Amino acid sequence: MSIADNFQNISDDFSYLDGWEDKYRYVIELGQGLAPLDAVYKVDAYKVKGCASQVWLKISVDSQNIMTIVGDSDAHIVKGLVAILILYYSGNHKDEIKKNSATKLIEHIGLADQLTPQRAGGLSAMIKRIQIAAEAE
Repeated sequence: MSIADNFQNISDDFSYLDGWEDKYRYVIELGQGLAPLDAVYKVDAYKVKGCASQVWLKISVDSQNIMTIVGDSDAHIVKGLVAILILYYSGNHKDEIKKNSATKLIEHIGLADQLTPQRAGGLSAMIKRIQIAAEAE
């Protein structure tokens, strides 16, 4: 699926939810659905700096320049944010990822207005980390 498709799917999921309590619960459920991240990746090399919570992202690129992202966090909401970024980006070509920031999605679904400044900063750090990986040769 393309990032445009992922944007639409995530937007649709959020549009069916009534209030922010339901949306937060959904974000937490998304995080609970993540596959466990192997402890070998829960080290500084994979840790996202700038997050109040602990967040680890393992980003790999195959020979076709398709990025795969896996991650984890020690906080339920943040783990859900990691899941949203994985749903949005993972499995897409680096060029498509470079052209599409998840910031637009976060704003579109209204999540940007609901995050504390620390969580918003951490989310920005995660997006930046993914974008930097997409830029790398």
